[in-house]
Amino acid sequence: MGESKREMKLGMFFAPGGHHLAAWRHPDAYPAGFSFDSYLKAARAAERGCFDMLFVADVFSLTPSGNRADSFRFEPITLLSALAAATNKIGLVGTATTSFNEPYNVARKFASLDHISGGRAGWNIVTSSSSIEALNFGLDAHFGHAERYARAREFVDVVRKLWDSCEDGALVIDKASGAFFDKARVHTIDHKGTYYKVRGPLSLPRCPQGNPVLVQAGSSEDGMSLAASVGEVIFTIQRTLEGAKAFYAGIKAKADASGRDPRHAHVMPGVLPYVGRTRQEAQDKHDQLLALIHPEAGLSNLSKMMDVDLMSADVEKPFPALDIAKLTQSRAVGIVEDARKQGLNIRQVYESLVVSKGHRQLIGTASDIADSLQAWFEGGACDGFNVMPPMMPNGLDDFVELVIPELQRRGLFRTAYRGSTLRDHLDLPRPAGMRD
Repeated sequence: MGESKREMKLGMFFAPGGHHLAAWRHPDAYPAGFSFDSYLKAARAAERGCFDMLFVADVFSLTPSGNRADSFRFEPITLLSALAAATNKIGLVGTATTSFNEPYNVARKFASLDHISGGRAGWNIVTSSSSIEALNFGLDAHFGHAERYARAREFVDVVRKLWDSCEDGALVIDKASGAFFDKARVHTIDHKGTYYKVRGPLSLPRCPQGNPVLVQAGSSEDGMSLAASVGEVIFTIQRTLEGAKAFYAGIKAKADASGRDPRHAHVMPGVLPYVGRTRQEAQDKHDQLLALIHPEAGLSNLSKMMDVDLMSADVEKPFPALDIAKLTQSRAVGIVEDARKQGLNIRQVYESLVVSKGHRQLIGTASDIADSLQAWFEGGACDGFNVMPPMMPNGLDDFVELVIPELQRRGLFRTAYRGSTLRDHLDLPRPAGMRD
């Protein structure tokens, strides 16, 4: 029997109101405040579309500007645990930074989510990039880039050890003998490293998935190294087919060099799809959101992304000649490079690049969108996509109702879930315990 046809992996990245900078101002957008109902509707819509996972991001600070829809947000594990009880199949992926957390707490939270959801949890590993976050944790400044990733590598190592500190079968609950768990199958980890000292074991049985799925987003050399060594899903910003193919090949080669099966490191670039029943309808949806951008919001978001104060800049002036070597985010580097190549002014930069958070925008019919996704998927550029609806709920509904059926018709995406865990959806093996 031959191998089954390779299928796309699809994540649904939820953002309050939508991913477009001005989406929250659209009259049909979800409320951009504390609306659990909007998350619940999105999760159920994505599950109807058979998405592999729902993904929520997180930061530990309030955005200073009052014009961002994601200024206020729920704590991810609390949110995803509530969604776990209201969904059945879709994976639930949340962000937790390694810079402002402790490994034991993160290991316990995601293991709990995996048990609560029946094996659908995923941890998006980030190091945080905002210096504002550091001020909320007794620090005067964020760690330097190299130290952030050194801490992250050790942090992930400790979390994985904790997840494996209880062997499969350790929870015996033998009423006759009076043994609740088998002490011989529960182990301390006694980790003593550069940044962390953790005894263990974790106060939970081993997860249904063995370990929650590890997700990583980062395109710097350090980010790619971490992704290739541990990432089972790698979110990335790629705007050109050539760049995406180079990134994809690089991740696969690094994963192989790390002793991993490259097939178990799924690369999923972000896309913002504007879907219409006609191309003009799709273009109108894009243009309507573009017209809602307030210049102050554009400058504020551009300043945040560049980590440079551009609030007093003339939006019609050429984009400033920023020193790429001093930029701390890979998406910022990409924006500067694109602005130079295309000769964009400041307004054009925030209208074309910042509104999409640096990701690729697709505008067209379901067939047009499917054509583009298929070309990248079959062209050696990715294993799937992290779908970022420009506006919620309409953008997600359009994708589920129009694009998903087109992908299914082409045999590129599942028509039903074939398993119950996130690892099942992603064709990832259940990892063996460290003592197996």
